[in-house]
Amino acid sequence: MTTTVPARTTTRMAALVSEIHTVVDRGLAPDLTAYLVGERLAPHLGAPDLLTAEQQEGDPDHYRQHVLHAEPDGSFSVVALVWMPGQETCIHDHVSWCVAGVHQGEESERRYRLAPDAGTARLVATEDVVNAQGEVCGFAPPGDIHKVRNSCTDKAISIHVYGADVSRLGSSIRRVYTLPVD
Repeated sequence: MTTTVPARTTTRMAALVSEIHTVVDRGLAPDLTAYLVGERLAPHLGAPDLLTAEQQEGDPDHYRQHVLHAEPDGSFSVVALVWMPGQETCIHDHVSWCVAGVHQGEESERRYRLAPDAGTARLVATEDVVNAQGEVCGFAPPGDIHKVRNSCTDKAISIHVYGADVSRLGSSIRRVYTLPVD
């Protein structure tokens, strides 16, 4: 994954950030915060004025992360992930609540649960989800283990909101899983 520093904010992105503020400032439980942030994100997905041209640029070798906004107090950040066909994440979980919405294209997600297995742990696939343009999903740890992939033939772009400062952390990933998978 490559990461870019925050770039110019579009008027629509500034409005979205303001809407996210109204939710995050309420100090609600992480899962409820994710749900309400998802409601604010959905109407902006697919809008041609949400991202600049530079914020839609991918990388031929791996998905690319563009940091769009990071709150100075670390309470949340907004990133665009740009995926070329076939690019994917490792199996991972997150440092905080997260909301992801598909801005362009389509993303496939496989969700997992951690299961004990005679002294060692393993991952069990629980659900396969295909998210199309305009669809939003949100979650909060624990129970947020997944792998995401661009399974379409064109570039895909998703907007992610995390309850942490990704610009300081470099990533929202807490842990990478290399356990056996059922």
